[in-house]
Amino acid sequence: MKKTCIAFQIILLVWFFLDMIGVYFGDKCLVTQSYKEDGVFFLIYLTAIILFIIKDQIGKWIVAVWTSIWFVIQFLCHEWYTIFNGGIMGSLEGKIKYFSETVQWIKIEGKYIPDIYHTVLHILILLVIITTFMFIKKTGNKKQ
Repeated sequence: MKKTCIAFQIILLVWFFLDMIGVYFGDKCLVTQSYKEDGVFFLIYLTAIILFIIKDQIGKWIVAVWTSIWFVIQFLCHEWYTIFNGGIMGSLEGKIKYFSETVQWIKIEGKYIPDIYHTVLHILILLVIITTFMFIKKTGNKKQ
């Protein structure tokens, strides 16, 4: 189970790293380069993974808590806008405009739909949360 957790954590880390460097396809982008905005979050997640690998008794809790907080933040910044047509991170129109050049699943006039990068990011965060909590349940307080 630990190997599965680490595998999903590494996949998420690699996907999140794309946010650090930016990935562009001509006039469209998968994700903009955002290391100035998200670099600290990347380093926190990297540290959590390292702790999980080295000392899983504490690392599993750090990964579980950090990714849970991260998912809530992502939900409020993305899915909340889709569901409620507004949110805490600016206007709906601003959100639509900001992500207008990203690779989209679909575009609906006047509606914000999370782009491909963020959809995959959110799925990966959920997979890390699920597998980490499964690992926590399986291991309890046993030494690894």
